[in-house]
Formats: sequence, C-alpha cells, structure tokens
Amino acid sequence: MPDVQPDGSVTAVRAFNRFYTRKLGALDQHLLDSPFSLAEARVLYELAHRDATTAKEIGLLLGLDAGYLSRIVQSFDEKGLISRTPLPSDRRQQQLSLTAKGRQTFAKLDRSSQTAIAAMLAALGAPARERLVGAMGTIERLLQEPAQTRPTVVLRSHRAGDIGWVVARHGAVYAQEYGWNAEFEALVAEIGAQFIRSYDPAREHCWIAELDGEPVGSIFLVKASDDVAKLRLLLVEKTARGFGVGRALTEQCIRFARETNYKTIELWTQSILTAARDIYARAGFRKVAEQPHASFGVELIGETWRLEL
Repeated sequence: MPDVQPDGSVTAVRAFNRFYTRKLGALDQHLLDSPFSLAEARVLYELAHRDATTAKEIGLLLGLDAGYLSRIVQSFDEKGLISRTPLPSDRRQQQLSLTAKGRQTFAKLDRSSQTAIAAMLAALGAPARERLVGAMGTIERLLQEPAQTRPTVVLRSHRAGDIGWVVARHGAVYAQEYGWNAEFEALVAEIGAQFIRSYDPAREHCWIAELDGEPVGSIFLVKASDDVAKLRLLLVEKTARGFGVGRALTEQCIRFARETNYKTIELWTQSILTAARDIYARAGFRKVAEQPHASFGVELIGETWRLEL
C-alpha cells in the first residue's frame, strides 16, 4: 500500500469527488430525467464508443460488479438496445454491440447531457470557463495512464478506385451499425460522382487513411464558395477506431482549408453519430443548427457544424 503523507491531499481529492458528483447530478436515481441510472448510462456510453466489446471488458473498465452488470446487459437486451454474438475465441463470452435503437437511445441521452453541462457553464463568464476547462485538462493529463503504442496512420490522396471504395464502405458500415437503407449509399454515390466531375485540386481534396497498406478511412474537403469549404464523408472502419484516424483526417482537412485561404469549414452530421461529433468538437467545430428529418429509412436529427478559420 502506498505511503500517504498526512498533508490533506487525500481529504481534498475525496471532497472534490463528492462536490463534483453532486454538481453533475450523478447521484440522482435516474440520470438527466432518463430511465437510466448512472451505471446504465456509463455502460451505454462505452458500448457507443467501442466496437463489439464484451461485458467482462466493460466491467473491468468501469469497476462494476459482474452480477450487477449482467442485470444491466439483460435489461438492455430485453429493450432491444443491444445485440449479442458469441466471442469467436471463447464462445462462453458474448460480444455486445448497440443496435440502431440503442444508438438512437444513447444519442438522446448524450444530447441531454450536453444540454445540462452547457447550462452549468452558461452561468460562468468566459475567463472562468477557460480556467475550469484548463483545470479539468490538467487533472486528466496527470491521472491518465501512459499512452499505448499506436500503429502508424498514413494519409494519402485519392486515386483510381478509391471513390468506389468510399461509396461501398459507407453503404455497408451505416447499414450494419445504424440500420440506414440504400438511400444513404445513393447519396454518397452522388457526392462521390460530383467530386470526380468537378474536382478542383487547388481547393478540393480527398484523403484516404491506410493502416498496413489497407484503406481504413476517408474524408473530403470540397468548395462551397470562395470563402466556405465543406467537410464531407468522414469514415473510419471498425478495425481502425481508437487509433486517432478520424482525428488525423479531420486535422488534415483543416490544414488544407487554411492553406487554401478558406475562412470557414461547414459540415452536416447526425446527432446519432456520437464518435464523429466528438472529433468535430475537439477540432474546434461548433454546432450552429439542428433539424429533425426522416431519411435513409430512419428518424434523425441533422446538425450543421461550423469552424471559423
């Protein structure tokens, strides 16, 4: 057991933990007026940000009792929020993935969380918000585990055959993960065809991300006007998620836009695409509009995000 000096630091950390959980309402029986407890919401979050994980992995990550976690998983299954498939290496364990309904449910909870935190921050002036966020960043950096070695991501310009790959993979991935129908693949095909027909290499670009020589991601920057560029078709394959591929593609778009003298980058995304929205927010984009719509065979909330360069 580590030697803890009697300098009050342990007491201070414990007091901060109690204050912060009270501040966020984390001790409420149900989180953000939803039907979910804090533990259930945490499990939903991990499922939304991980690919085909197991209950054991989530339990270890969150420190949840196995029996308690089993009841949460069973409840999610009965509500149609998750799918379960036997783990190939150990059929006694099951891989867990969110269904389309599960992702919609998480997106709604995620929006409620963002609204609640935004309301808390709104009470602070800009200098105080900056101090708060900076202090949180310091805590995270000091307490996080050492970074693991990540594979090298290579970004290259598109070449013959890549646009077809982008169309095919968008159609397959979004059908599998979100239940979107062929209308979405048709939309991607139209975007890809337009890009090829009117491609302006001085102000437009497509990048393909590769790991070990295989394409695992894509992104486009296209001209909307002399001052405004559009970021489109960000995709990261399951096998490459967690390695910073989406962030690298987005940052490359931003660099190119600045080099080519755009003043603004805009993009259209959906509230259900939580991982992509996290990438955009971290890159400095801000949501400026949202609109419910029925597209691709499902009910969605479309969002417009903008970055001033």
